[in-house]
Amino acid sequence: MNALEINKETRASKQVACQRSWAGFGWTRSSYFLLSAFLATLFLLATIWWPLAEEYLSYIDWSRPLWKQIDWLLIGIFLAMSTLIMAGADIRADVWILIVGLLGGLVIESWGTQTELWTYYTLERPPLWIIPAWPIASLSIDRLVRLIGKATPGWLSGRSFRLAYWSIFPTYYMLMLIFVWPTVGKPLTVMALLLCALLILTPTNHRLAVLTFLAGAVLGYFLERWGTTRLCWTYYTGQTPPLFAVLAHGMAAVAFWRSAVLLRKVTLGLWTPAIRNWQRRGFASHHSGKVP
Repeated sequence: MNALEINKETRASKQVACQRSWAGFGWTRSSYFLLSAFLATLFLLATIWWPLAEEYLSYIDWSRPLWKQIDWLLIGIFLAMSTLIMAGADIRADVWILIVGLLGGLVIESWGTQTELWTYYTLERPPLWIIPAWPIASLSIDRLVRLIGKATPGWLSGRSFRLAYWSIFPTYYMLMLIFVWPTVGKPLTVMALLLCALLILTPTNHRLAVLTFLAGAVLGYFLERWGTTRLCWTYYTGQTPPLFAVLAHGMAAVAFWRSAVLLRKVTLGLWTPAIRNWQRRGFASHHSGKVP
C-alpha cells in the first residue's frame, strides 16, 4: 500500500469518526441549516437595528479588563439555545414550530406591551427585533422536552401526569389572574385569559403538556433573568423577574406546541388531497399523451 492510499484511508476513517460524533449529538443536515439561519438572523438584526447594537457596545469600558464586563449569562443562553436547536433537527417538522413561534411571539409581545404589563427600554409596542427570539426559544423548548422525556422515570404513570397537570395549570391560572388584574378590563387581556382557560380545560396529552410547561419555564427563567436585570424589558411590578413571567413561558410553550400540531394537521389536510389529485392527473395525462 502506497502513501497516497494510506492518506485516503486515514481521511475516510476521520470522516466516519466525525459523522459518528455528529450523530451522537443528534446533528443532521437540518441542524446546520437551522444554525446558519439563526446566525444570519442575528446578523440581519444587528445590521437593521445597528443603533441598538452600538448603544449596547458603548457600555464597554476599555480601561477595564474585558473579561469582567462580558455578559456571561447572555453568552450561556446563546450557546445553550444554539446547541439545542441543532439536536435532532428536522426542518420538515421544525418549520411548523418556527411559524407558530413567530406569530405567537408577535401576539404575546403585542398584548404585553400594549397593556403595559411590561415595557421595553426602546418603548416600542412591541419591538420587532425581539420577535425572532420566540421561534428560536420554541425550538429550544422542543429539544428540552425530548431530553426531559428521556430522563423521566418510567414508573411515572399517566395518572401521575394527570395529577401534576391539574395541580400545575390551575395554579398558574390563578397567578395569571393576580398578575394581569390591573388590565383585566382591556380586550387583549380578556382574550389572553379566555385562550389560556380553553387550553387548560381541553388537555390533549397530560404528559407532554406537563413536560412542555416545565421545559418552557426552565428556559424562561434564564431569559427573563437576563432581560429584567439588564433592563432590556421591565414589568410593572419591578420584579427581576416575576414568578408569573417565568411560568408564562411554560404556558406559551404549551400553546405553541398545540397550535403547531393543529396548524400542521389543518394545512396537510387541505393540501394533501389536492396534491394527490394533481399527481394522479399528471400520471394519467402522461400515459395518455395528453397535456393536463
